Amino acid sequence: QVQLVESGGGLVQPGGSLRLSCAASGFTLDYYTIGWFRQAPGKERELVARISRNGFTDYLDSVKGRFTISRDNAKNTVNLQIKILKPEDTAVYYCNVGGPDGSWGQGTQVTVSS
Repeated sequence: QVQLVESGGGLVQPGGSLRLSCAASGFTLDYYTIGWFRQAPGKERELVARISRNGFTDYLDSVKGRFTISRDNAKNTVNLQIKILKPEDTAVYYCNVGGPDGSWGQGTQVTVSS
């Protein structure tokens, strides 16, 4: 059974950092493109970063230079390192495999507030 579990969210002050992790079970992550999405209250879910099976990455313009997506194949996880957090980064962050009709985790809350 395919399962994704996100972790690492929390409450941080503006300018702080977090490292989100997406752990997979039931399949091997490095065979797939994995995306990190976020959904803020009252807004649509948006793709913030993704990494292809060959390691190609791309990012939402507003997070470029602050977010870094990477794989840890030994742990079957995909991580999202976030730095210089801003209040507008506040959202539930989800990882995904297979696109909108694919598999989603339960999400992890990131709140940026002083």
